Amino acid sequence: MPRQYAATFAAVSVTAAQDVFEITAPSTGVVRLMGLVLGQSSDYGDAQAEGLSLTIVRGYTTSGSGGSAVTPSLLNSSNPAASAAVEANNTTVATTGTAVTLHADAWNVQAGYQLWWPPEVRPAARNSERIVVRSTAPADAITLSGTLYFEEE
Repeated sequence: MPRQYAATFAAVSVTAAQDVFEITAPSTGVVRLMGLVLGQSSDYGDAQAEGLSLTIVRGYTTSGSGGSAVTPSLLNSSNPAASAAVEANNTTVATTGTAVTLHADAWNVQAGYQLWWPPEVRPAARNSERIVVRSTAPADAITLSGTLYFEEE
């Protein structure tokens, strides 16, 4: 049975395009994205409403940098620790490899973003493949928080 986890970051000042999340599957396992939540807590006026591009891409072979490692939280306390490696807020984005865009969308910073994939269409990676969640740069600094829900087999 798949094990479920949440990777989070809170109150990060974002001024540049970045890989909001980067997740690398275990070397002999599978990771599937279940949900994504993004919200910001600094720009609420109508003048600050802006739409940012959001893409989910699999296939980069070089990791991004400039962010931080995230220790995923167990959604079920009886599960073992996650085997996937997760990073957040990489301002130097992942590159190299055969990138495949799995999802393209836009999100309004004033409203936030929530996406939940049904089980049959969850983006997946296996055997050390990498998936990134990438957002374009805001017009001015925003204070961003996010959660990536995922499962491992």
